[in-house]
Amino acid sequence: MMDKAKINETLRRNVAELSKQTEKEVSMMPATVAPLPSVEMVKRIVALVKNIIFPDYFEKRQPDEAIRAYHIGVAMEELAKLLTKQIAHGLQFCEHCEGERTKDQVYGEAEQKALSFIDALPEIKRLLYTDVQAMFDNDPAAPNYGEVIFCYPSMNTMTHYRVAHKLHQLEVPVIPRIITELAHSKTGIDIHPGAQIGEYFAIDHGTGVVIGETTIIGNHVTLYQGVTLGAKSFKYDENGNMLNVPRHPIIEDNVTVYSNASILGRITIGHDSTIGGNIWLTHSVPPNSRILQSKAIDAGFEAGAGI
Repeated sequence: MMDKAKINETLRRNVAELSKQTEKEVSMMPATVAPLPSVEMVKRIVALVKNIIFPDYFEKRQPDEAIRAYHIGVAMEELAKLLTKQIAHGLQFCEHCEGERTKDQVYGEAEQKALSFIDALPEIKRLLYTDVQAMFDNDPAAPNYGEVIFCYPSMNTMTHYRVAHKLHQLEVPVIPRIITELAHSKTGIDIHPGAQIGEYFAIDHGTGVVIGETTIIGNHVTLYQGVTLGAKSFKYDENGNMLNVPRHPIIEDNVTVYSNASILGRITIGHDSTIGGNIWLTHSVPPNSRILQSKAIDAGFEAGAGI
């Protein structure tokens, strides 16, 4: 039988120890005491966007346009409320906001950003349907569009990314990164919300793809699994603080990058180029380039090979 007194003493001792906050812990928290963003509510926000953009896939199918409009309206109303609240909670992480603001001021700013995001939903929808088309066109194993929308990790990731990128453009703190990391943890595809990605973007298979914050990707670009669009080095100010400057590649239109290629630094991959698998690339290449590994050399010896 367990010793109840010992259990209680152990619990009390560790509760007391864990309740203390060090100076370092306090410095990591926002200065205000407002509630922090909720990851579960952010998940719900993304789910609502999926219901709005792909209404026949993630909600009960509504062939009647009026009924579909009603359901989209209900989802959008919930989205506006949830997004306003979560943005307000996220604004306490705002690094460029000056002075103390009242709760009404914070919620007013959050509401403006939420409505600006909702105004962007038609464009987000347009972009996502170009991504569906690109994925379908680039994968002979895709029998129909529905399978791409339902099943492909790239579509799940791109839905998260396009939502997060718009919120990032609206200077919403924290929430965009929560959204892209939800996709990262589920699919293994890591896209920073600050990256700029054009239309008709496809990631085949997807696992292990990394796209850094200052990456710029044009239209009709396809990446395969394991591709890294990363930084080669970092710059620092006179105090040793890392500078957030452009440090990731620019990928122009109609480029294909095959599996496990690493393209590093602020270099440009010219349009209509092909980058082969397992390539390490740290210099720009002109349009219409074809960068492949050197052919393997057979170094086997038979009958002494004259040695």
